[in-house]
Amino acid sequence: MNTQNQYLKAIYLVQEQEDGPASTGKVADALDVSPASANEMIGKLEAAGLADHEKYKGVDLTDEGIKRARDALQTYCIIERFLVEVLEVEEFRAEARQLESVIDETVGDRLDTIIDRDPSCPDCFDADLDVCCHLVSDLDIDVEVESEAAD
Repeated sequence: MNTQNQYLKAIYLVQEQEDGPASTGKVADALDVSPASANEMIGKLEAAGLADHEKYKGVDLTDEGIKRARDALQTYCIIERFLVEVLEVEEFRAEARQLESVIDETVGDRLDTIIDRDPSCPDCFDADLDVCCHLVSDLDIDVEVESEAAD
């Protein structure tokens, strides 16, 4: 089940990649949900003042939506780095996706003290690779294989 923050993060990353509004289809693809489910949550985000949606044009995050999306992305980066650098979890992306919906700000802050997060976070996140760029050198082989598979 995807949370509001996961939707905000997905919309933010699609907007960054597209340099404009995020299409509902791309948001749905990013979260592996149906377009109808994405539309329903986008409507809730709009009602909460976190997004503006225009039919056939896409969805844009409001300033508050962008702030919350960046916070969610930062927490996701922290979780990924903790899983790789501390716990040495190989399937860190899948684990991070499951954990991001249940880890609150307090736990995220505590994990952050362990991993020594870079001040550039969450701008360090590579949406194409779905990984914090500070992990790319640690995961060189895995990233190359996934990058080639995506082509």
